[in-house]
Amino acid sequence: MTLVRDPLDPKISMWHFLAYYLRFVREKEGLSLAQWGKIIGMARSSVSNIEAGRAKLQVDYARRLDVKFETGGLFELLLWYARMAHDPNWFRQYSQQERQAAEIRVYHGQIVPLLLQTDDYARAFGRISTARDREAVLAGRLARKRELLERDEPPYIWALLDEGVLARQVGGREVMKAQLQHLLELSERWYVILRIVPFSAGEHLGAEGFFQLIGLEDRDVAYAGAQGGGRLIEMADEVKALADTFERIGAKAESQDTSREMIKMYLERYG
Repeated sequence: MTLVRDPLDPKISMWHFLAYYLRFVREKEGLSLAQWGKIIGMARSSVSNIEAGRAKLQVDYARRLDVKFETGGLFELLLWYARMAHDPNWFRQYSQQERQAAEIRVYHGQIVPLLLQTDDYARAFGRISTARDREAVLAGRLARKRELLERDEPPYIWALLDEGVLARQVGGREVMKAQLQHLLELSERWYVILRIVPFSAGEHLGAEGFFQLIGLEDRDVAYAGAQGGGRLIEMADEVKALADTFERIGAKAESQDTSREMIKMYLERYG
């Protein structure tokens, strides 16, 4: 017996609306999932995943639908709005992409990024969280970190940290001492490049906030942090703009060797 799923609620987000409308048009045309897939060069299972919200339509497929049904670019326009709008399910998609990452580039000017944190450093921030289920949130963060770093082939990590990250004491002296030692150890690993942007570099584009670029096999995506949450970025031009920003910040960073010396200098303050 064929399982028939109810369409997604189009009022939840633009992504749900797009998935809902795709299914509406397919059924209006009397096409099966397999027939629809042939039109855009996609497997039946992939069409099903998009309509169920488990995967997202990509621009090449949206353009093929616009050509086939002569919609004047409607599908591509809906996709653009979906990518620009807030998606309440963005973190699930982000987590999936992070797990598949071949390369991660991250900049932070305030704290050590999750992938480079010790558990105690992460817990120090967990204690000030306003989330009702903060213990569950912390456990999820630590699990994400371990899942990535304990892979047989972990992703390449390119990290740019502002010197302020080293100067800010988090969790007390012992926690910070262990964190700085951890940064030194990580900086020696073959898959980690860690560089510090010194105070002497002056103004730079990193002042606008934390962001992370995720390199997948077929494309790059990005995440930009903000108070109260963040935004998953999938549009190629926005991702490229962040990649350019990362390079510009990197141009002001110290070399790997000098960055290690800076970490050691701060570590000496803790005896």
